[in-house]
Amino acid sequence: MMNDLPIEAVISAAREVGDNALRHWRDLRSGGAIDQWQKADHSPVSAVDIETDRRLKAILHAIDGDAGWLSEESIDDAARLNKRRIWCVDPIDGTRDFLRGRTGWAVSIALVEDGVPVVGVLYAPARDETWVAARGHGASVNGRAIRCGNRTQLAGARVPATSLPQVDADLSMVERPNSIALRMAMVADDRADLVATLIWGFEWDIAAASLIVAEAGGRVSDAFGAPLRFNEQRADAFGVIACVPQIHDAVVARLADRAAALSPR
Repeated sequence: MMNDLPIEAVISAAREVGDNALRHWRDLRSGGAIDQWQKADHSPVSAVDIETDRRLKAILHAIDGDAGWLSEESIDDAARLNKRRIWCVDPIDGTRDFLRGRTGWAVSIALVEDGVPVVGVLYAPARDETWVAARGHGASVNGRAIRCGNRTQLAGARVPATSLPQVDADLSMVERPNSIALRMAMVADDRADLVATLIWGFEWDIAAASLIVAEAGGRVSDAFGAPLRFNEQRADAFGVIACVPQIHDAVVARLADRAAALSPR
């Protein structure tokens, strides 16, 4: 515990379920198969996602049974809105990479209190990386303290991407894991300078990673530059920006017209 935050217990939970998922992942890479299907939004899900979600719910509720529950793979219970604390979980963030035998997936767990993440853990077992942050206590990966970079110019900023529109051709592409949480964590560890999306995204995708970035000295906001709040009724936000702090205003300005055109806000 750190100031009564159950950090070690959350790390242990992430590693337990992540190592179990890793065994399935290795089976897939060796030619095995698992049940998988598409959700209504055409995103993939597998039996391992569901198994991981159920196990995490049991473990995390044993750690803090008073906290509400919000997870990608669970039916949303509005009772969470009356809770000061919630567990905000994506049992496997980056399912596409998981199912393709790629390494860009992670277990994502955040403990949110009064709308703000106070504990964030990402466990990427295929990469042997454990990312941890506690509010006011910094961020680390595999026990090593991390800080975001100090880039001051948007031009040349490193972005996890496989392609960029012409208007952003002045940016520099780096490795892009399927997990948005891992892409955001790259900013925290000075492996990237910027992650930005212009689509509706869910709290469970970014809660843990947003704390990791913030505790590493980065800036996190929605696509319009507004602070993110968690345990909201819709449990989503329009876009996310995670970047080194010196370029945040420039990113918001560059995306302004595109964000306005795409969002009904």
